[in-house]
Amino acid sequence: QVQLVESGGGLVQAGGSLRLSCAASGIIVRISAMGWYRQAPGKQRELVAIMASGGSTNYADFVKGRFTVSRDNAENTVYLQMNSLKPEDTAVYYCAVDNKKPGAPPIRYWGQGTQVTVSS
Repeated sequence: QVQLVESGGGLVQAGGSLRLSCAASGIIVRISAMGWYRQAPGKQRELVAIMASGGSTNYADFVKGRFTVSRDNAENTVYLQMNSLKPEDTAVYYCAVDNKKPGAPPIRYWGQGTQVTVSS
């Protein structure tokens, strides 16, 4: 099992910044992808940004140029730097980590979620 602990959410004014962190612990074989999703009230969970073990990234169009995903492989931690926040970025943000054992597909684990609220 892999446990994920998120931190860094909160309330910020439009145009402000926040940095989310997510630390993975437990039985970690090899973490392939690490990243972030979000879910606003009444909406489906959606991808925000994700980074593969080799460093390649995939961002949702609505955060390109504003958010940056990074990871510390030695610490099994993924970060999301969020700049120029907008009220529409308000959501619960979830960390996602894929743990892969040899010869098997990766298993995705989810963090507990952290609330990000952007006021206008």
